Amino acid sequence: MPAEPLTVWLLIVGGGAVVYLTRAFFILPGRSLQLSPDTQRLLRYAPAAALMAIITPDLGTVQGELALNVENLRLLAGLAGFAIAVWTRSVLFTILGGMLVLSALRFLAGAL
Repeated sequence: MPAEPLTVWLLIVGGGAVVYLTRAFFILPGRSLQLSPDTQRLLRYAPAAALMAIITPDLGTVQGELALNVENLRLLAGLAGFAIAVWTRSVLFTILGGMLVLSALRFLAGAL
């Protein structure tokens, strides 16, 4: 059953208003928002936490099924990337190292 055009437009406008208000919440009062030092310290980890929330489900699944075993190459590469991150504290080395490990594991799995 097709949606009514008015319903579609109301959803678009309503969704846009919600997005605008939630993003403009810190700007609209007209003064700078003072956050506590603890909050500022915690917000430094927000990008990493968001990235982990996106990546972690993909690392633990193979073709939509949970696969927490050594046959899951992405999980092994993710663990290697985590180890590289702890060791180097470098985002660049973490990404490059994880991708190199994943590529090597895929090559070796294809060669077997």
